[in-house]
Amino acid sequence: MTARLEFQAQNQLLAALSASDYGLLRPHLKEIRLERGDVLQDHSERIQYVYFPLSGIVSLLVVMRDGKAVEIAALGRDGVLGAHYGFGIQQAESRAVVQIPGSAARIAAPQFQKAVRESERMRDLIVRYRELRLAQIQQSAACNAVHEAEARLSRWLLHVSDITGSGVMPLTQEFLSQMLGVRRTTVTAIARELQQTGIIRYTRGRIELSDREKLKKFACECYEVLRRQPAQILFRQKR
Repeated sequence: MTARLEFQAQNQLLAALSASDYGLLRPHLKEIRLERGDVLQDHSERIQYVYFPLSGIVSLLVVMRDGKAVEIAALGRDGVLGAHYGFGIQQAESRAVVQIPGSAARIAAPQFQKAVRESERMRDLIVRYRELRLAQIQQSAACNAVHEAEARLSRWLLHVSDITGSGVMPLTQEFLSQMLGVRRTTVTAIARELQQTGIIRYTRGRIELSDREKLKKFACECYEVLRRQPAQILFRQKR
């Protein structure tokens, strides 16, 4: 299999492009490793590259003055990071940190912008992707405001498992507490309860989903909403 087919097979946004549109990007795409803790972009800093994740998870964080950070979205092979550069928005909108290691196809931001200017279909896809990301952020904000930590963690684990295609996730308690906006002791208590019911296996820095169907019963309604949104918004399928 050629590198071109590999990139398109591993990222849903690249897969949605026609051969001619993809051809505008392919000569400039380079595969790179994503290591846990890598900061790919930071808020208000100039965007250097646009990333199409092929595996792993990147968290988009809002960082407060005291250094505390809250996750507003997570993306992987279902998305793209920095695509708004294609419309001339040159500053990053949030901090992007790798939470689960993987790889990405990377392109220099000016090269990406040039390709977007040459393709109306690519521009339309990016607009719809930004609509999708906004809808996901809004849903997550509502979820954080009204749902309990256990339901939110269950929803997040299912969502990330869907994106990565794996039931095994290298995740630290520190990150999970940051993502949920709760203390690490709360994360420990939730993980212990889920493990005792046979839903997950949890060891230091690693979570394995043992029973997805049971986990869905613990998750809030937001999981199904987030799961349906790509088809409803990005690919314009009817409900």
